[in-house]
Amino acid sequence: MRDWGLRDRRQQQSTPGGGEVFDLTREIDPLEIEALDRAGEPEPPPIPVPQRRGARAGLAIPPAPEMAAPPPRKGRGAVTNPPNRFEPTAAAPFDDGWETLAADLADLPPLPTTLTKDSSRTVISWNQSPDIGFDRAVNPYRGCEHGCVYCYARPSHAYLGYSPGLDFETKLTFKPDVAELLEKELRKSGYVARPIALGSNTDPYQPVERTLKLTRSVLEVMERFGHPVTIVTKSAGVLRDVDILQTLARRNLVRVHLSVTTLDPALARVMEPRAATPARRLQAIAELTRAGIPAGVLAAPMIPALNDAELEKILEAASRAGASWAGYVLLRLPHELKQIFEDWLHAHFPDRASHVLDLVRQTRAGALNDAKFGQRFSGTGVYADLLASRFQRAARQWGLEERKPLDCSHFAPPPDGRTSAARAQLSLF
Repeated sequence: MRDWGLRDRRQQQSTPGGGEVFDLTREIDPLEIEALDRAGEPEPPPIPVPQRRGARAGLAIPPAPEMAAPPPRKGRGAVTNPPNRFEPTAAAPFDDGWETLAADLADLPPLPTTLTKDSSRTVISWNQSPDIGFDRAVNPYRGCEHGCVYCYARPSHAYLGYSPGLDFETKLTFKPDVAELLEKELRKSGYVARPIALGSNTDPYQPVERTLKLTRSVLEVMERFGHPVTIVTKSAGVLRDVDILQTLARRNLVRVHLSVTTLDPALARVMEPRAATPARRLQAIAELTRAGIPAGVLAAPMIPALNDAELEKILEAASRAGASWAGYVLLRLPHELKQIFEDWLHAHFPDRASHVLDLVRQTRAGALNDAKFGQRFSGTGVYADLLASRFQRAARQWGLEERKPLDCSHFAPPPDGRTSAARAQLSLF
């Protein structure tokens, strides 16, 4: 199976703490992954499951008992940890008839979050997608502790050798040198400033940001360079950086998007377990607006028969909080996310799981995902068209159509102290 050349360039090294360091020559964005998939890479074939065999030919063996769906793990979104699509083998649970596996599943302890240093050599990821309004992004973290079960970025964790399931929300990597590497890239000759997206893959304000403060270090670089930036987050933690954001906003260099998927705290708890509550996100919009920082809302993703009925209410609540614009995205289920989302549905909403999946197929030409440009965010068919019409009407009604372009003319790399010192030394000769 083709792996786009990443396998040969990935070096896995041990660290003094027993963890691993992943050395990638460049950042790979999930949008680029989808573009490569569209170039002709087929879906990986299913991993064969070993068949039970008798000790001699003709021996009748009763079928193995049907495995019950695993119980949800406390504080986590996914209920399974499927193998990633690049691994040639996979481990599957098997009950030998003593029901010991079921007993163990019932007493599983909470899953801890682990952090591993990421030694990427570059931090700007590039894409050429016609579906989005930016061509570059920075992600200080890979994996996201918010645990949103529907997250389209989950399959990108497979490129690190991890599962897109529970691994995505428990085994995180971070880039301690993200600010220094970003500054180095912005100083390259010929660099042309365009808005950089923070949060295109994983949330820049997920819980670990409270202590690591990598996102803040990126914003400090943006402020010094006069570089435009957009932020997408589900966390009210963005309010911590109001001081920097105000400085950027005065020069029209920043926009903040708060993602609000539902107004129901009970649904949010099982769908995005470690993200801020919906009320707290709306409060963040209000506080950003009062501080003079442009803020908008993303009703994303809209999931048929689960949260789609709330679309108009989400836009109304965001408008009342001070949002200036809105966007929406229809649920996308690339690669392993299909099975992850289906398992989650059967665990939390068994009464409507089949209905939800049937409606998703109606918007994706009979499949659970369609990665075609121009269709992957909005879908096709009667249901998708109706959802688009509802959004457009609500956005007009609540005045959520304003989105001014950011100003790229302020970009100016500040003097490099190291370069100045070198020139001073040369002047002595």
